[in-house]
Amino acid sequence: MTIVYISASSIETPDKKRRAIERLSGVAEPVLVVLADDVAIEPAELGLAMAVPLNLEEGLVRNADGSVDTVGSRARCADYEAPTLSMTQGSLDATAALAYCMGASLEVFTGSAGAFQCDPSMVPGARELDGLSFEEAAELSRFADAGLNPAIISPVVKYRVPTVLYPTGTRGGSGSTVGTRIAAVSDSRFGPVQAIATQDSVSMVSLSGASLPGTVGAAARLFDAVSRAGVSVLLITQSSTEYSISFCVKSNDTSQVLETIKTEFSMELAAGSIDPVSVMDQLAIITLIGDGMRRTKGIAGRCFTQLARADVNIIAIAQGSSERAISAVISGDRLVRGVRMTYQAFFDAMMPIDLVIVGAGNVGAALIAQLTAQTRRLEDHGVSIRLIALANSRRMIVDRDGLDCEGWKEQLEARGVTMAMDALVALGPELVNPVLVDCTASEALPREYPRFMLEGFHIVTPNKRGNTGSLRQYTALKTIALRHRRRYLYETTVGAGLPVIENLQNLLHAGDKLESFSGILSGSLSYLFGKLEEGLSFSSVVRDAMERGFTEPDPRDDLAGVDVARKVLILARETGLSLELDDIKLTGLIPDEYLSLGKAEFLERLPELDEHFSRLCATAASEGKVLRFVGSIENGIGTAGLQAVGSGHPLFAVKGGENALAFSTRFYSPVPLLLRGYGAGAEVTAAGVFADILRTLNWIREV
Repeated sequence: MTIVYISASSIETPDKKRRAIERLSGVAEPVLVVLADDVAIEPAELGLAMAVPLNLEEGLVRNADGSVDTVGSRARCADYEAPTLSMTQGSLDATAALAYCMGASLEVFTGSAGAFQCDPSMVPGARELDGLSFEEAAELSRFADAGLNPAIISPVVKYRVPTVLYPTGTRGGSGSTVGTRIAAVSDSRFGPVQAIATQDSVSMVSLSGASLPGTVGAAARLFDAVSRAGVSVLLITQSSTEYSISFCVKSNDTSQVLETIKTEFSMELAAGSIDPVSVMDQLAIITLIGDGMRRTKGIAGRCFTQLARADVNIIAIAQGSSERAISAVISGDRLVRGVRMTYQAFFDAMMPIDLVIVGAGNVGAALIAQLTAQTRRLEDHGVSIRLIALANSRRMIVDRDGLDCEGWKEQLEARGVTMAMDALVALGPELVNPVLVDCTASEALPREYPRFMLEGFHIVTPNKRGNTGSLRQYTALKTIALRHRRRYLYETTVGAGLPVIENLQNLLHAGDKLESFSGILSGSLSYLFGKLEEGLSFSSVVRDAMERGFTEPDPRDDLAGVDVARKVLILARETGLSLELDDIKLTGLIPDEYLSLGKAEFLERLPELDEHFSRLCATAASEGKVLRFVGSIENGIGTAGLQAVGSGHPLFAVKGGENALAFSTRFYSPVPLLLRGYGAGAEVTAAGVFADILRTLNWIREV
């Protein structure tokens, strides 16, 4: 037999009533429908016109105090033959007792939108809970966002009657299909944690003092005082030193609690044996709930590690002896981010990357094209990449559900709004794994990196300005990234797609030491001098390199050698040298007078330099040498300039857009570590940026 209990809230709107009727029509017979005492509705309105009236109390035996005698009631119900369809009115307590005594299935129609793994307003992908144990349901029902009414859960748990909670409410326009089953044992397919519950608007009150350790009854006095104030305590924590006792209450109860405690401990406070009562406001509680946590090691570690990765500071922790609930007190403004990161650790098989790309030029456009091509393959490997925002210097477009990478140029023009850096920074707390990708050559954006990091962003960039600004700025960026556990990745600032920075860092971490370095660090200049060897004019090769996207937006950044000098500085700083850009001894390719010209005028006057470079190439060739623009580090000094190298030099054959870097170290000597590969073009750089983006997946979901 199935007993269906219909609460007033489950049929309070036409839509809820429709869903209740649909559910009733699918319940297997025989059926007993129990309307809550506060439901005033004609049976015909629920399709129950043919239901046989029934007295709920006839099946129950009560004790003198009014409680249900379950033994006597079970004996009375043993021979009961239920009609096909019957109906009555009564309390849920009586209904649950009868279901227990009859061995019947119980369904409770509620007006909520259902019980979910966590609040779907924080994690839209949260799934409805298909099953809970009695104990899990009891724990979860204490939280307002859980979708479980404690007035409904209490009788179910009291009589331990297997129950299906069927919500007739909707969330996001759709309703539950199966409801949540509550039974003696739950078996979640998602692991030991069933749900993440939250409590916001919390304050933590702390009582501390030198007289507390070893004082018998202090805690009893404290909580007796709180009880007299009529305030419910949400969480209690105390260290083994007994120096302090902390507990959480709802923020609107704080003033009442404070007055009560001050009155109770007035003598100790006056004598100074107890410190003034302290209060931390604007806090929140995150609680993991699940029976499986009792049998699984490392749950707390995974939770707290994930919160740390989200830069969420844990103020206090608490765990009951049942081990089915672990709570952490955090700052209220980090609640949503904390929940999303915790959900990722325990429920989401996909590893997310949420991109905010600034800069839609050659590299930015190539990166978006690669994202479009690779999205499906990455999803097959458990990686979910979404483009959340795209911006250029004038406009930006934001979609928290992810932009369509197809036709992004048209979308940016049609739907874009004025670029607002503050709006992009503010996206951080809303995203699980936000990554700022700086594809600009701007000096201003790197100054914003700290703000992005503090809001949870990793930084991936081919922009050299961040690491070649002042040494103070460089040090600050590295420090903030380390302190707040953010990835600051700039592999493409030196070798485009070549793994230069990572290899150098690995050597240094392993105890190696750089003795000297030399290399061709500009793919555009490598291309330039290769073409000059073929007899082409300087001006024609520069224009060709610009059209191919091999140069910086202003080719003088390459021709003046500044781009190479920046790369030398980046490498020098990675090795621990405290250098500024002005410390790099730079000899550029073009006279200073050309640097002061406007870009258009400079390009117009380029042919004036053709004869000069033709003579340089001829002179080098007469000696069996070729021209190469080389960056080097030796004896703590960085240089960048033109060199003529012979056939025995490792850089002799490097041309056509290739980069080559030779590191002589304690471990790699006398033969240096040589990295060589294509280093020119937007696609190569974008591929390197893409690789750095994937490196932000710095956690692996445990199963």
